[in-house]
Amino acid sequence: MADRDSKGAVRTITDLARLAGVSPGTVSRALAGKSLVNAKTREKIEGLAREHGFRPNQMASGLRRQKTGVIGVVIPLGHDTRQQISDTFFMTLLGFLADELTSEGYDLMLRRVVPGTDPDWLDRFIGSGMIDGAIVIGQSDQYDRIEDVADGYGPLVVWGNHTEGQRHCVVGTDNRLGGRMAAERLIAAGARRIAFLGDTTAIEFAARFAGAQDVAQRMGADIIALPTHLSPERAGEEIAAHLAAHAGVIDGIFAATDTLAALALTTLRERGVAVPDAIKLVGFDDLPIARQTVPPLTTIRQDIAAGARGLVDLLLRRLAGETTESLILPPELIVRETA
Repeated sequence: MADRDSKGAVRTITDLARLAGVSPGTVSRALAGKSLVNAKTREKIEGLAREHGFRPNQMASGLRRQKTGVIGVVIPLGHDTRQQISDTFFMTLLGFLADELTSEGYDLMLRRVVPGTDPDWLDRFIGSGMIDGAIVIGQSDQYDRIEDVADGYGPLVVWGNHTEGQRHCVVGTDNRLGGRMAAERLIAAGARRIAFLGDTTAIEFAARFAGAQDVAQRMGADIIALPTHLSPERAGEEIAAHLAAHAGVIDGIFAATDTLAALALTTLRERGVAVPDAIKLVGFDDLPIARQTVPPLTTIRQDIAAGARGLVDLLLRRLAGETTESLILPPELIVRETA
């Protein structure tokens, strides 16, 4: 993307930021000519860009010159590097996305990345010249990286959690409200000592746990977070260990996903623990598996189909030059038999 010289290669905004001693977001804003960057810093960045052959806005201008008919879909797995894209949630959302993009005349290019081994994963993808725009599924632990790139690249939409004041455009469920609804259902069903299964370093899961905490505190219940990964080879073992360590202590479980809830249900059955008599259980997502468990799973529904439509609609509008707001979808409590 840029010329190599004796001072090293400058291929991405991150490379240029490192040379300038500023954040990638500052470089994006400076090269875009935004007034948020003071004149002295902008001149320094522009000078370094010229010196190293890094063309301002080269990624976006390249995409404007030649359309590819391809939308890039990328899944960053920074918080759980062994999670697979065959995860039921990913496959469900990808299926709806493929349908929506195909109906709009676009092909889909899928990429799974582990940011720790590729810190410039997003710059590299959008600057490849192979895609017209990008959809990121999940913020993982990459919130700041996505924010930086969003400063200088318009056709980018993210499935994730919305935080007031953020700059990147998001489509996602109100996770905190969903967490409140899950805790309210568990407490209404009689649970008072609740365990949350999930990795709270992931932004969406952290919001779900925070919502559940809000309700537990207000209603005089206890809730603890039991860190649980989503990678299949780890989740089952971790859930078994959690349930063994808290046997007879917890009487409710809020699982961050239906997949974790189904694993918990299997483990409880193996231990001879009756659901919902001894332990109440609520999941999150309302994936097809939620209707197939024994007993059927009470869960918080995300409208994944509507989310896919929103992602594609906002991305196409941003490709047309619009500035779009984020889309926050309402969660829905689906009461079945586990709580």
